[in-house]
Amino acid sequence: MSDSDFHYVSLDDLPTPPSEAQPASPYHAAADAYIRFTNENPTTYHVVEHFSALLTAHGFTYVAENKSWDLSPGRYFTTRSGTSLCAFVVGEDWKPEYGFGAIGSHIDSLTVKLKPFSAKANVDGYCLLGVAPYSGSLNDLWLDRDLGIGGKVLVKVAGGKTESRLVSSAPSPVARIPSLAKHFGWNGTYNKETQMVPVMGYSSEPTPTDLEKTAPLYGKHSLGLLRYIANLAKTAVEDVVQVDLDLFDVHRATVGGLSQEFIFGPRTDDRLCSFAAVWGLLSSLEDPSDSLSSSFSIACLFDNEEIGSGTRQGARGGLLQAVVERVSAANAKAKDLSRATAAVVYANSFIVSADVTHCLNPNFKNVYLANHYPIPNTGITVKSDPNGHVTTESIGLTVVQGLADLNGDKLQPFHIRNDGRSGGTIGPFISSDTGARTIDVGICQLSMHSIRAMFGRDDVGLGAKFFAGFYRNWREVYDTVGDL
Repeated sequence: MSDSDFHYVSLDDLPTPPSEAQPASPYHAAADAYIRFTNENPTTYHVVEHFSALLTAHGFTYVAENKSWDLSPGRYFTTRSGTSLCAFVVGEDWKPEYGFGAIGSHIDSLTVKLKPFSAKANVDGYCLLGVAPYSGSLNDLWLDRDLGIGGKVLVKVAGGKTESRLVSSAPSPVARIPSLAKHFGWNGTYNKETQMVPVMGYSSEPTPTDLEKTAPLYGKHSLGLLRYIANLAKTAVEDVVQVDLDLFDVHRATVGGLSQEFIFGPRTDDRLCSFAAVWGLLSSLEDPSDSLSSSFSIACLFDNEEIGSGTRQGARGGLLQAVVERVSAANAKAKDLSRATAAVVYANSFIVSADVTHCLNPNFKNVYLANHYPIPNTGITVKSDPNGHVTTESIGLTVVQGLADLNGDKLQPFHIRNDGRSGGTIGPFISSDTGARTIDVGICQLSMHSIRAMFGRDDVGLGAKFFAGFYRNWREVYDTVGDL
């Protein structure tokens, strides 16, 4: 498939991109959509809500995990905890022995979390906020950044029920972690508990009303913050039951570079591959000439990869397996899927673990292994590591190369030097839990685990194109390797 033959999904419900009325590249539409997506969805909760709306607009039906599924062939998605999502398409002629083709990625990113008791004593009038790092955040890269607040708020409504509302202060920042000027002779490492405390105001604590004193969170968080959050949630302080809130960089993602060949933005790892995976799935369904009647396609986006995936909404929580086994049981017209049938499904399946990887940093080329690093605006990266941090092996690599050749894509290799350590992915967890052949690929980026990153402007579209080709062609290519 050539670049000009690839057609992206229709996103007419999204606003017109401000950067270009007529994209100069077939990949710029995807880049502009990604920028809007990043700017409008600062937390994992927002990301899941965004993809849920997008899938619904393209004919997918939501099925709740806590209900029985009576599935006929079609398009579906489910969510877990509001922070993970699994979309799947079942063809009319699919059978368990045909297996499934899946792309798994993670949608959590490094952030800073509000503590359960975030209220802190004012320091000479400064209003401070108690926060905790999520994975490798709250380091020097978070100093002197304009930080917004957002996430999920549980609100008490009429009838004694509780409902969830998403809030975001964007584009307005509410806090900042100020660095100490070098004039004071400070050259040490900032203490995360005592020296990296966000400043969110300079005033005295307001006087509470009698109703506010009855609020479930009164005394746990500053009243000023509670009033701010309640206002965002369009409710009263006394009706706020619980919150799950992040601090995030409000500086918007943008196109950059002399020829606008880059994207600079926050929360890239790994909203980037997740976005490309969903677009790839939707794009694979756009061409009516493609027959997917015997396929079972999955895009599973997990939370908590950055902290080890060991949660119910993480890759080790069994969401992918639950979807596969429910669909297989519905196909078999049985109440329970036998372990033997499940084993057949997994043995005939192919999973792509998609996570961002390290793009060549030209200032540090010496730390990369020669002939084993990707560059921007070129193609998807295949990650290898014999120590099990990723899952790539010879058969999977053969299949992915065949897919790339069939789809007109270029593959790039990544392997860490022997004196370095490869980062981990969800791939080994999914592979070991299911027994399905899994391979690790990704879109390359610079400034990984920084509060802001950069990557090639074409790489969103190149990733989506490769993933669309995977969904269309994986079974055909996988069959060529036989029972190896």
